[in-house]
Amino acid sequence: MLTLDTMKKDTPIFILAGGFGTRISEETHLKPKPMIEIGGNPILLHIMKYYYSFGFNDFVICAGYKAWEIKDYFLNYPRKTRHVEIDYREGQKVTRSFGCEKEVEKWRVRVVDTGLETMTGARIKKAIDVISEDTEFENFAVTYGDGLCDVNLDDEFQFHLEHQKVGTVLGTSPANRFGVLDINDIGSVSSFMEKPKSEEHTDLINGGFFFFKRKFHEYLSDDLNCVLERKPLESLARDGQLIAYTKHKGFWQCMDTLRDKNHLQKLWDEGNAPWVQKRF
Repeated sequence: MLTLDTMKKDTPIFILAGGFGTRISEETHLKPKPMIEIGGNPILLHIMKYYYSFGFNDFVICAGYKAWEIKDYFLNYPRKTRHVEIDYREGQKVTRSFGCEKEVEKWRVRVVDTGLETMTGARIKKAIDVISEDTEFENFAVTYGDGLCDVNLDDEFQFHLEHQKVGTVLGTSPANRFGVLDINDIGSVSSFMEKPKSEEHTDLINGGFFFFKRKFHEYLSDDLNCVLERKPLESLARDGQLIAYTKHKGFWQCMDTLRDKNHLQKLWDEGNAPWVQKRF
């Protein structure tokens, strides 16, 4: 019988990291949005470390804009955590890394360049098609490369496995500028609305931490204009196959603007970053 820990190791985490990040162009003219730093590390790394602290260790970065910046970071990631020696004394350059306070994470990171103009749904579809050549999986997770929270991922994943529907979405309650969830008494999402049209839809929004069964691949399209939050999730909701995980009442924050970034940095500087929780 498969345990939860075993299933987590066979569940790839797809992180959407390919957009232009135009709302925070003060920094994204130099780097992709997920590489903007909080506490000296890219927010992308914070997200990955949070999943890793729960036992997930297989990451697929769906890159696009300035994809090389992400590839280069992870190619050199072990060196970033160690001292580096460069020795020319014998006439030939010799480099090595040495010394490390903490062991480098035992994870797999695949950076898939999904295209510059590709929308979120098509990015996931492309990345799944690429890794499916050598990876089998029954479930997978999706999140955005700019959002942090302190949801218990063990509980959400267990919830996803138990309800037997295709998709699980984290429902949370911040400002109403994100996809709104209409939920019935048993937690099934009856509709997925990309943007709220009135103040009456303010209770729960798409928190961006998803789990899906492999079948969700059928809802995605190769069309570069396929937006995850539109037809794929709207269709999944209409089919009664999208369930909201609503037990999380804690911290959630996306980094949409420079103001958001400064808020997250302030939490870090004050030693009050809820997504860390002494896990790493």
